[in-house]
Amino acid sequence: MRNTLKKPVSENCLISTLCFSWVVLLLVTTLQADEPATAKSEPQDGKDRYSYSLQDHDPNGIGKFYLGREIARVMGYQGAPWLERRTREQEERLSLLPKALKLKPGMAVADIGAGSGVISVILAEHVSPDGKVYAVDVQQEMLDLLDKKMKKQGVDNIHPVLGSQKSPGLKPESIDLAIMVDVYHEFEFPYEMMREISKALKPKGRVVLVEYRKEDPAVPIKLVHKMSEAQAKKEVARPELNLKWKETIGILPRQHILVFEKTEEK
Repeated sequence: MRNTLKKPVSENCLISTLCFSWVVLLLVTTLQADEPATAKSEPQDGKDRYSYSLQDHDPNGIGKFYLGREIARVMGYQGAPWLERRTREQEERLSLLPKALKLKPGMAVADIGAGSGVISVILAEHVSPDGKVYAVDVQQEMLDLLDKKMKKQGVDNIHPVLGSQKSPGLKPESIDLAIMVDVYHEFEFPYEMMREISKALKPKGRVVLVEYRKEDPAVPIKLVHKMSEAQAKKEVARPELNLKWKETIGILPRQHILVFEKTEEK
């Protein structure tokens, strides 16, 4: 005859408790598996990457600091006339850039922070007929001014691109050269922008910073809008960005031309 006696009450309680514990553990594990993984090595939202001070800072800066440098205020689209001033070429000689950078027909070039398109026009002529210039800006008003100018001048190889504060909005490995003329020091998120720009470069592609020389007090530009060569290297040539300093070209009267080359990803 089969034993039909019930187990002691204490034993039944123990078994029920164990079963409940296993069910709870299974549910927690399942929920955790559905949550996105977070890389501990990457600071979230720049909390550990940037510092802030609204008291001890330059009035022309935003009170946000990156590797010891305060980030400058962005020039709004209202400043477009200053970018297009008649004396700019005499003061800065930016027409020398294409030759210095060895631009060739057929190249894909990104003018990051293109503004009203002054630099884009210079670049477009030297990558024609088959090359393209992607004029990237975060202000739609600037891109509207640029588009109007291009139609008026009959330039058809400049393509406006609306970027964001953290990305230029370019396709991966699509660019031979990305250039920023008096722009990098205004990036609100310089690390994130350079990371995305690096991704957009083709293998051995180049990043070029044209920045007013902080080392030269005679350059008539507000201090927070200047950058030293050492600071630029410190920020851009970070190993994880896969960008290595290649050369600094000193042919311009007021600005450095700092060239970095994309390296193989580690």
